[in-house]
Amino acid sequence: MKLQTTYRSLIFFTALILLLQSCDLIKRKKDEVSNSNKRKAIARVTNTLLYEDELKGIVPEKTTKDDSAARINAYVNSWVRKQLLMQEALKTISIDEAEVERKVLDYRYSLIGYEFQNYYIQQHLNDSVSDVEIGAYYQQHLDNFILKQNIIRGTYIKVAKDAPRTKRIKDLMFSAKEKEKHELKSYCLSFSAAYHIADSSWIEFDKLTVNSPLADFPNKIQFLKTYPYYETSDQGFLYFLKVDGYKISDNISPLEFVRQDIKNIILNKRKVELAKKLEDEVYENAAKRKDFEVFGK
Repeated sequence: MKLQTTYRSLIFFTALILLLQSCDLIKRKKDEVSNSNKRKAIARVTNTLLYEDELKGIVPEKTTKDDSAARINAYVNSWVRKQLLMQEALKTISIDEAEVERKVLDYRYSLIGYEFQNYYIQQHLNDSVSDVEIGAYYQQHLDNFILKQNIIRGTYIKVAKDAPRTKRIKDLMFSAKEKEKHELKSYCLSFSAAYHIADSSWIEFDKLTVNSPLADFPNKIQFLKTYPYYETSDQGFLYFLKVDGYKISDNISPLEFVRQDIKNIILNKRKVELAKKLEDEVYENAAKRKDFEVFGK
């Protein structure tokens, strides 16, 4: 009799616990539904919803109302297209969900790591590159600086035929007087359709003479060797070219022509070194703290 009473009590308490758990589950479900109902859905693809609160951060601060609307519309449209494509893919082909999750995780790590590397590099990068460093790199890597185009130093002017004082242009181009150099520059600013005033910089010959009869010469190398000064014209314009120096393609580039390229190469090497240093520092510090361990198979 006592055993039966104990058994009934056990059943009663078990039923009570299950009832309470069931009530708690129902409450949680109601809360989830309630919270879901409070969120404002702005798009749907089959049973998947995009909520308004998921758009936070898409529109930068101080963005105009029209630009905000355009950004949001573009995002929503993109979201719909991606959801449709994904759902169609799941219906059409066999997807290894575990492999997808691994790739998503790897991508997440890459994004976070990239942002941290950029932050670290900005804090530690020395962006000052001396002429000595640039010159040393140039001498050590001459074979990397072979010209692919003919380049020149000089003066080029394109001016309309009806422009004033065109007969004075040649004299101004050859003058070494500062006053007349200034006059030539002022003239070009006022009347030329295109110009390049001689300085220490080099420029690609084809880029300089684009949209001119000078671009039509079949043998550019022979032209540069033959004409230190050249004038020509077409229906609407006069063209003046004075060549102070030239370098032919397939020869080693002058240092000044590749100076900025070398500076960028040196800075990129520093960034790579800083990224490696950051990775090593994080690993070594974690090893000292015993924040990780690799278990044997």
